[in-house]
Amino acid sequence: MRKKITVMLILLTTMSSLISQQEFDQKNISVLDHKKATFLYHFAFECIQKEYPNKLGQVLGDDSYLAPPRVLHPAFYGCFDWHSSVHGHWTLVTILKELPDFEHSDAILEKLKTNITKENIQAEINFFDDVHNKDFERTYGWAWLLKLDEALREWNHPAAADLHHNLKPLTKLLSEKFVVFLDKLNYPIRVGEHSNIAFGMSFAYDYAKKYDKDLARKIEEKAKEYFLNDRNCPLGWEPSGFDFLSPCLQEASLMLKVLTEKEYKIWLKKFLPGFEKQPEKLLKPAMVTDRSDGKLAHLDGLNFSRAWCLFEMGNALQNQKMIDLADEHFNFSYEKMDSGEYAGSHWLASFATYALIKGKK
Repeated sequence: MRKKITVMLILLTTMSSLISQQEFDQKNISVLDHKKATFLYHFAFECIQKEYPNKLGQVLGDDSYLAPPRVLHPAFYGCFDWHSSVHGHWTLVTILKELPDFEHSDAILEKLKTNITKENIQAEINFFDDVHNKDFERTYGWAWLLKLDEALREWNHPAAADLHHNLKPLTKLLSEKFVVFLDKLNYPIRVGEHSNIAFGMSFAYDYAKKYDKDLARKIEEKAKEYFLNDRNCPLGWEPSGFDFLSPCLQEASLMLKVLTEKEYKIWLKKFLPGFEKQPEKLLKPAMVTDRSDGKLAHLDGLNFSRAWCLFEMGNALQNQKMIDLADEHFNFSYEKMDSGEYAGSHWLASFATYALIKGKK
């Protein structure tokens, strides 16, 4: 009798586990489909060759440095600033990679081929080699450039190889710069904007673990040096008024990639105590009061970047509460994206697209 009861209990436990897994799989439905792609692509498509308004962010060595964006950055002069142009290109490549029959593919391809040429990329390299601008876009723009290269490498299209070949020298330069910078950086940068080092390392690691072993090893080494002993991240202090990245979640995202599953679970319990059980109690979507204000509009980006971190963690840990919280953050800002304000429209599509990519298991 005892044996029968034991067998029945094992069967019930197994069935319960299978049902739970099925429910998890069914609920995890945030994906980049044609409807979302049709909505998102036009933000990047319209801005990658829109030169003005423009924020250059360069250091001037003399009068000769004063030139229009299209001269200084012939590949990535649109979308208000250099990094937004780079991830605008990434958005378009990603949409075509994920949806090969996308109806606007021909027009997108034309713009990609016009911008990412050998000559244009050499001009970008010359800018980064300038004595006054060696640290330009460190490390936010660098990380997005590596993401663009990664997307081109993994896009199964005849044009992808040529575009990747043209981009490759700049990719190599920025990868080398990344290693040099990490060797010099003694202390992590934990802000919620561009210079957040966990974000840069996390994006760069996605590329490096497949295509650049030296950079991958350096990121693994420095991530553990910077963050392994962190405890009790003050999630309640987030967000700051201009955040578009979550310092706590970006760090958790990076460590998910460089630690084993067992190591990560131990680390996360100390880093964000109670977060696995009740993430919804600790995070709520951020509200934007004025989408015409470029800094305040950052908070829509925060909702998307939180979403992709939560998708990464939720999928890895099979934690449906994190998945649900990711969906809540994503939907909160996705429904408000098309505000007509360039302060957000020049970059938010990239963040929304990346969140959707991470929502897919």
